[in-house]
Amino acid sequence: MSLNPRLVKESFSLVEPVADKAAAYFYGRLFAENPHLRGMFPPAMDVQRDRLFSALTRIVWSIDSPDGLASFLGQLGRDHRKYGVLAEHYTAIGNALLATIRRFAAEIWNAEIEAAWVAAYTAAANTMIEAAEAAAGVSPAWWPAEVIDHERRTPDIAVVTLQPGRRMPYLPGQYVNVQTARWPRVWRAFSLANAPREDNTVRLHVRAVPGGWVSTALVEHTRIGDTLMLGPPVGTMTPVDSGRDLLCVAGGTGLAPIKAIVEHVIASGRRPNIHLLHGVRRSRDLYDLPDLIRMESGFPWLRVLPVVSDEPGYDGMRGRVAEVVERFHSWAEHEVYVCGPPAMVEETARRLRRGGVPPARIHRDVALGAL
Repeated sequence: MSLNPRLVKESFSLVEPVADKAAAYFYGRLFAENPHLRGMFPPAMDVQRDRLFSALTRIVWSIDSPDGLASFLGQLGRDHRKYGVLAEHYTAIGNALLATIRRFAAEIWNAEIEAAWVAAYTAAANTMIEAAEAAAGVSPAWWPAEVIDHERRTPDIAVVTLQPGRRMPYLPGQYVNVQTARWPRVWRAFSLANAPREDNTVRLHVRAVPGGWVSTALVEHTRIGDTLMLGPPVGTMTPVDSGRDLLCVAGGTGLAPIKAIVEHVIASGRRPNIHLLHGVRRSRDLYDLPDLIRMESGFPWLRVLPVVSDEPGYDGMRGRVAEVVERFHSWAEHEVYVCGPPAMVEETARRLRRGGVPPARIHRDVALGAL
């Protein structure tokens, strides 16, 4: 059974415009045929549906780029261990997926397209299963971590320091999925805000978003002594030792992985020039500025530039951070790291490319997790 990327993409293009309906049908079919699997998922499925379709879209459009796809599938397979996903579950998931594509691509569906999807899903599932099985021998599916400090920096932002029960290997710039006791089976992604430390502690920068179950629980209801669950570290926005100077652009709590990368570079003994632009709407949202100033004072090659967009009276750099980036000299010879709200990341990357920065030197990340 051979892969046929063209047939997979052509049929999926009929499903994309009705993504919400297709995702709802997929989970309805999965739970109707396998009721025992419902307990693995959160009570509300809206975010899960979005994650499913986001991951599926990335897989389909990367199907003829095997190296990058294998890395993505491997991360998914390892990450899904925290849900309790076993190898035998992939058959049920595959059956529901095939039924979904068949229904929403009915106008062109035939035996050849079905064979293409079976081959593609089988290859993807095998990669994920193998990655999960390999990880099972060397790391847990999740890490229990005690809250050892909880600092409310603004009404809606908290910096939470955690002590995992055992060493959790990770790279600067990566993120973990977090579960609180208040919302079992609900996992949300948060970047690790520090480079690896000898004492194994990690920090999260958390903004409570409206309707955000986990973020609100972490900011408003979490206390020192509580235990959180951390999924395996994932993400590819990690430091590149190219010898180049660095431009780091953060929006809001997108500062977290940027700060971890800067910490790593400082600890490495290298001395590149680093420009760190932190964009927020109001000056009171500069929740980590004292610590950034401390880092700047101890590392003369670091320049921290707060940028405020919605406060006309602010006595400093004003404007949207993506626009402010263009006010400086060319960044074409820099290694660039960008993190923040999706629209800000996209606009910043677009302006940097227009300014001559090669796309390969613009590092950003996409949140993983389909289930």
